[in-house]
Amino acid sequence: MCASVGKIFKSASKSHVGMVRQVNEDACLDMPQKGLWVVADGMGGHAAGDYVSSLIVDSLRSIAVGRSLDEYAAALKTDLLRVNAAVREETANRSVTMMGSTVAVLAARDLRGVCLWAGDSRLYRLRDGRLKRISRDHSYVQDLQDSGLLSEAEARVHPRSNIVTRAIGVQAQLELAMVELLLKPGDSYLLCSDGLNKTVEDHEIREVLSHDEPGEIASSLVSLGLMRGAPDNITIIVVKVPA
Repeated sequence: MCASVGKIFKSASKSHVGMVRQVNEDACLDMPQKGLWVVADGMGGHAAGDYVSSLIVDSLRSIAVGRSLDEYAAALKTDLLRVNAAVREETANRSVTMMGSTVAVLAARDLRGVCLWAGDSRLYRLRDGRLKRISRDHSYVQDLQDSGLLSEAEARVHPRSNIVTRAIGVQAQLELAMVELLLKPGDSYLLCSDGLNKTVEDHEIREVLSHDEPGEIASSLVSLGLMRGAPDNITIIVVKVPA
């Protein structure tokens, strides 16, 4: 465990292609020794979406950990901007319409954390039995929900629920959202691609996330998604802050 991370986090990850797709375009990074966790959900089809999601996690993996959280978060953001430019260039080189990926990042030092995201991959927190979504989807249906034109249940089955309004590689100028977090001993955090939250409801996530072992939680949530037909890839990272 790297001394600079301070608190020793417990985490586990699991990814599944689902019941319909032929290729898993999701990628994840589970690095408790660096206090870094990432979920990326690629878009653009095989050899495009999986390329971008893998590029994101491979690039973030290489960033040195020996710095403050503020410096580390700035380095993560700078790297994502660099990846965005690289994906735009590769899209032009391949003469394809679109290559991209959503991303959700959690970085932590002791009891401070930062969430960075673009798109509809999510970060949830379970604290004292209450589940809260930390991230806000950058998506067409989220905008409709925010305007009061669509309920959460309607958004789940909306025919345009797959349309994101921000993502790595999609816009020339990437706009990342960021939230600073104060972690609390006993907190549980869940990063996931939309393949989970489109098949499993929040109250079910809350119940499963309340269990103790990150690996068992990740496996249980993936299994629940598969039982619902899992039309998309499912990727999950569970992070526990020790009490």
